Amino acid sequence: MLLSRDFTFDAAHNLIHYHGKCEKLHGHTYRLRVVVEGTPDSEGMIIDFTELKAIVNENVLSRLDHAYINDIIPQPSAENIALWVWGELEGRVKRENCGLYEIHVWETANSRVILRKEDMIK
Repeated sequence: MLLSRDFTFDAAHNLIHYHGKCEKLHGHTYRLRVVVEGTPDSEGMIIDFTELKAIVNENVLSRLDHAYINDIIPQPSAENIALWVWGELEGRVKRENCGLYEIHVWETANSRVILRKEDMIK
């Protein structure tokens, strides 16, 4: 079973190792989806939505929202942001009955990256 919660944050970045308009400083309203895979526990939940929200707020959004992401993530492409988010959340959402399954990062309404558990095993 999969459980997900969506979040948004506003941030600025520039891609210094890219040649095109994104190498200039600009911002986005990012959308983030955190997907957890597991089986319901004795309370009938994979993970409490409120707990997941608190974990993401404390460990990701508090650092990225209204930030210059280059100060946190070198070359902050959507791909590298997804990898960073995975690293911040994987151990914090792991339970006996569940674990992190996917991270989605939308840089625009039509452009996103999906990072899956199997991508991290390689």
